[in-house]
Amino acid sequence: MNLTVALLLLLAGSDWSRFRGPNGSGVSPESKDMPVEYGDANTLWKISLPPGYSSPIVAGDRIFVTAYEKEKLFAMAIDRKTGKTIWRRENTVQWPIPKRGVNTPVSPTPVSDGRNVYLFFEGLGLISYGADGEERWRIPLGPFINPYGIGSSPILAGDRLLWLSDNDVDSYIMAVSTKDGKQLWKTPRPDVTHGFSTPILYTPKNGPAQAIVSGSYNVVGYSVETGEKLWWVGGMAWQAKSLPVIENDTLYIHSWMADMAGIGLPSKLDSFDDVLKRSDKDGDGKLVVDEIPYQEMKALFFLFDLNHDDFIDRAEWDAMLARNNALNGVYAIKLDGAKRGDLTKTAVLWRYNKSLPNIPSPLLYRDVLYILKEGGILTTLNPHSGEIIKQARIKFDKGDALDPYFASPIAADGKIFTLSQSCKLSVLKAAGEWEVLAVNKIEDGECWATPAIADSRIYLRTQSALYCFGKKV
Repeated sequence: MNLTVALLLLLAGSDWSRFRGPNGSGVSPESKDMPVEYGDANTLWKISLPPGYSSPIVAGDRIFVTAYEKEKLFAMAIDRKTGKTIWRRENTVQWPIPKRGVNTPVSPTPVSDGRNVYLFFEGLGLISYGADGEERWRIPLGPFINPYGIGSSPILAGDRLLWLSDNDVDSYIMAVSTKDGKQLWKTPRPDVTHGFSTPILYTPKNGPAQAIVSGSYNVVGYSVETGEKLWWVGGMAWQAKSLPVIENDTLYIHSWMADMAGIGLPSKLDSFDDVLKRSDKDGDGKLVVDEIPYQEMKALFFLFDLNHDDFIDRAEWDAMLARNNALNGVYAIKLDGAKRGDLTKTAVLWRYNKSLPNIPSPLLYRDVLYILKEGGILTTLNPHSGEIIKQARIKFDKGDALDPYFASPIAADGKIFTLSQSCKLSVLKAAGEWEVLAVNKIEDGECWATPAIADSRIYLRTQSALYCFGKKV
């Protein structure tokens, strides 16, 4: 299995076949001569798309992307060179999806082995299509108890499709056969509440191939072959959104979520027993919303009522207390394929805890670690020590990108690319002391998806279109 996974990672280098490209790194190592200015002059093609937060992927001669419209879920294969649609398949949501201010039922990004494509739709489950768009298999999954919907994308590990389902109840990671969708293993994650991260792969020299998962309070390594929980490092935030990145045997993980004080609750919260004594009017040992002593908690009751039974019980209250004690940070963790169990006290090399983003994943490129925070604040860190090299906003004399960010930074050809919510594509010179080269306004819509880079082209998805940018011959 180690050899199979390692070969998969090698072959993915020239494509962008999963969320954030090769092993979720955000780096296109083979792309060269990338433009700095992006607009009509180097738009190779543009097509209209229905909405969706999922990112495009590039595999072989095709681009795969998902979208939705009302109750319809779409999977599309697009010709990489021309932008023409090769096939488009339509499905219908199978169970109600709550309306949310953010997220869509097609936030997870597809993954492809170069021929077949595998994707997840909230309201449907996992589904695979072949080269001609024929359905190969599907696995109904859900509904899920997740207040903000599903964000984790499926990934490939050899002949296995891995999918992470972190929710407020019944969290798990599973592996199914890419051939027929048959479940190979399913490992519960009982101490985890809702999250949105996507696994990455680790192939140590002295141990089994692993799926590394960022989740509530911990980052965990699972055996790709069996699903066994091999090791974990604790001390993380209570909600995971971003992807870890890995180089050799060092893992870099970003973990941030507002603590209770950050959403208006007191910094020190009472115990469940103390609250029951004061507020449990009917003596049933549980709290309805009117019995909650904190007004801010009443307003966000859905975040604390994990199983949605309209009560807060002891376990749910204790989960809130645990959230208040969680730590935010960017961590460097030294891995060893032979070590097992709790590595919290021995594996952490350093932790950086200032100016942390909410959603964008870290980027490790040419021995510099990049962290992109809302407002266009970009921090570079020394990956060996965690020391700050530079921290500044993305702006220069010809424009700025001081916006919210949902897309993660990506890199190629000695350049860093960032995409803001208002569709400003910034290009920076990659270095610890980075420089802004250009800020390009793509359109007046919104951009939530992380762009893909392959063969010196950028594939950028807005809420209404898919662009292909590159040098015109």
